Amino acid sequence: MGTKDLFSGHSKKYAAFRPTYPEALYRFIFDHVAHKGVAWDCATGNGQVARFLSEHFQKVYATDISQQQLDQAFRAPNIFYSISPAEKTTFLDQQFDLVTVGQALHWFDQPKFFEEVKRVGKRQSIVAIWGYALLYIEPTIDKIILDFYHHTVGSYWDEARRMVEKEYSTIDFPFHEIAAPKLNIEVTWTIDHLLGYLESWSATQKYIQANGHNPVEKVAEKIRSHWKTGESKNIRFPVFTRIGKVQ
Repeated sequence: MGTKDLFSGHSKKYAAFRPTYPEALYRFIFDHVAHKGVAWDCATGNGQVARFLSEHFQKVYATDISQQQLDQAFRAPNIFYSISPAEKTTFLDQQFDLVTVGQALHWFDQPKFFEEVKRVGKRQSIVAIWGYALLYIEPTIDKIILDFYHHTVGSYWDEARRMVEKEYSTIDFPFHEIAAPKLNIEVTWTIDHLLGYLESWSATQKYIQANGHNPVEKVAEKIRSHWKTGESKNIRFPVFTRIGKVQ
């Protein structure tokens, strides 16, 4: 699989509307990291993960293929951002105590990336890969979003999206795997935030490019009939994780 960049064109929207990962996920990962010295957050995007890592590790190296994404990223003195593909970096051998990838592994050439992790990860270091599935709000709204996902923008999803739908279970994970708990991202959003999130989907952006109009505008009308003005609703994203030790 070649390098794909489907987010540079709407990096501000991506940074503004994507959900943040639960603290319980980080606590679970950190419980398995022996030394919190140096971490690599690969495909860092807007630096969401790098920001949390910077509060617990001495140094965090955060890479992405998109300068536009990095321009939106959170800044801290111990976070070092750089442009780099996941599969080939300039990092030293056995440099990292932890390697993380949040909601991005499906865009990589996984075998090549995993070989790079084996090279740059210290022995017994941790590699943690995770993503999140389609959101749940309430049955009537869920049905509308599911129809939008499958039928309106369904043909515009990249084939890599299928790996997310299968929760990375089909990916060969060549590390000593550690069983991970079931977790959720839980947020409270207004309808405007939800619509911004739907618009940030790569499939939605490809639809707009192909058709010249925003399909979220039509789905917004359907959702508004089930969402009171000024109301916020609880939203849940199931999180799936694969975590292992570098031998």
